[in-house]
Amino acid sequence: MSTSFDVAVIGLGSTGAAALYHLARRGLRVVGLELATPGHAGGSSDCESRIIRTSYFEHPAYVELVRAAYENWRALEQATGRSVITTTGILEAGHPGSSLVRSTLASAVLHDLTHEVLTGRQASQRFPAFDLPDDWEAVFQPDAGILAADLTIQLHVDGALAAGARVRTQTRVRAIEPTGPSVRLVLEQGAAIEAGAIVVAAGAWIGQLVPDLRRHLTLSRQPVAWFAPARPALTGPDRFPVFLLDADATNGTPADVIYGFPDFAGTGVKAASHLLGRTLASADEARQDADADDAQRTLDILGRLIPAAAGPVRRLKTCIYTSTPDADFVIDLHPDDPRIVLASACSGHGFKFASLFGEILADLATMGSTKRDISRFRFSRLGL
Repeated sequence: MSTSFDVAVIGLGSTGAAALYHLARRGLRVVGLELATPGHAGGSSDCESRIIRTSYFEHPAYVELVRAAYENWRALEQATGRSVITTTGILEAGHPGSSLVRSTLASAVLHDLTHEVLTGRQASQRFPAFDLPDDWEAVFQPDAGILAADLTIQLHVDGALAAGARVRTQTRVRAIEPTGPSVRLVLEQGAAIEAGAIVVAAGAWIGQLVPDLRRHLTLSRQPVAWFAPARPALTGPDRFPVFLLDADATNGTPADVIYGFPDFAGTGVKAASHLLGRTLASADEARQDADADDAQRTLDILGRLIPAAAGPVRRLKTCIYTSTPDADFVIDLHPDDPRIVLASACSGHGFKFASLFGEILADLATMGSTKRDISRFRFSRLGL
């Protein structure tokens, strides 16, 4: 027995929940299918925080997309009466010649973004939680900050339900089968759903549903830690920005790129490596197995560069990055069937775009195109 909808959304993490929201608010009969629960701890979308920033070291082409995402996040705040962005600014700093810092600066200059160029000494004087080497280079952008990650997923799902969407949790999709006038989703235990279009936003599980995409994706284990600040007065969001540090190897500590957040929720200073961790064969292999050894490398860097944050570990978590070889996203119609819309491979930096991706995916599912420039994210670049 099958049930029919205009659009079905597979996966209710950050992107899938936003797609469900935009589709439902357009008056479509839409259903969201989630393997566990929206934003569950086994995927890539949970926890209380994600960084949002406008200047983009990955590539300047992302800047206009971030600006549009900001507009959609503010629209969500207005629609719900809930605040989802805490503005702290972002400090991006690194050793002399750091490509991260220079790429961020180039992006800021190209798009005329508000920013300040600082030395390591000036950055440490501005933000006394930091103790950066005097010769380090830094860029500070005042409009960056923290996205309330769990809350945004909840608001998108709740808004979709209020607009008439249906949600099925604890539901695994086994196969996607185009069947003439519709696309059939085969669920566990033989149940099925049919829809005029499908949005596949299954995160690290997308390769199981779209084999043509699987060989282009790398799944990696990414431990995250929360530290009790050594000097709490210096690590609140009023004095401590979100940060990205390009740390060179020093005194036995290997080079790394770490990111982190102030203690804005009373849970501690959250920090982790942005470099790809151990490769996973599948998303089902992932476990909540982070331990003290995972936190030690980040703690060593904090002790050297942000001593006010370098206290005992309060919490550990393991999440997943789903990455393409070029670290760009995949947002496109399936090359074999335009009724299937795929959104994946956020490569560790996609959450901030979820509000915009929801709009884009709704466009693609209903019109087959979008006014937004997603040419960078086409399948064709991967050789599909």
